Amino acid sequence: MSEKKSCLFCEKTDMEIPLVRLEFQGKQLWICPQHIPVLIHDPTKLVGMLPGAENMEAG
Repeated sequence: MSEKKSCLFCEKTDMEIPLVRLEFQGKQLWICPQHIPVLIHDPTKLVGMLPGAENMEAG
């Protein structure tokens, strides 16, 4: 069985949009290029979607 690959922010799948894999806290996660800036500049928008996002600082 294959893992569903979808953007952790918008939930679009790899069938809809290219995804970039990231690893965090031993987990494999996916994010689309459109939402990489959210991860970099305002990771608090990922609270509830990315474990520990509430403790991250903007870059």
